[in-house]
Amino acid sequence: MIQLLAFYLFAFVVCASGAMTILSRNPVHSVLWLILAFFNAAGLMVLANAEFIAMLLVIVYVGAVAVLFLFVVMMLNIDFAELRAGVMRYAAVGASRAGARQVGRRVAPGDAKVPHSGAIGQLLDSRYLFVFEGAGLVLLVAMIGAIVLTLRPRTDVKPQKISRQVQRRAKDATRNVNHPVGQGVEL
Repeated sequence: MIQLLAFYLFAFVVCASGAMTILSRNPVHSVLWLILAFFNAAGLMVLANAEFIAMLLVIVYVGAVAVLFLFVVMMLNIDFAELRAGVMRYAAVGASRAGARQVGRRVAPGDAKVPHSGAIGQLLDSRYLFVFEGAGLVLLVAMIGAIVLTLRPRTDVKPQKISRQVQRRAKDATRNVNHPVGQGVEL
């Protein structure tokens, strides 16, 4: 009875916070609603005995992706009103596609002897190997692209010359001076 009540509570909060993520006018509020949806989806995963997925939701999505979204939204000055102008034009098409994809779908029960993380590993290593590797390749290309786009040569910084540092001798770099006690050092 308590699990059923917790399920309905988590499911209601996920649906409500998902709707508020889309309907919120302030992008920072949208990201905060998204974080709430991720936490409650993790609660649903715990109820389904999928603790590994729950921890992935909390660590990866809340800890990294949602916080990154929050920083990007706060740092960039994007006109979100202009971006939302075309949403209602395609809302009916999106809703019909979302409803059509859910009809007739069944979930096959997994082997009770294999833990959830093991079953995920077996699926990723067999059936979804190329998709998993492709996603890794896409993330690698995105990371390299982000580095290339943000890497700018700086003119206000003196460049490091490693060959000069390697050729430098210790006796050229320092000098021993015997100063009397109580006097300062001349530079």
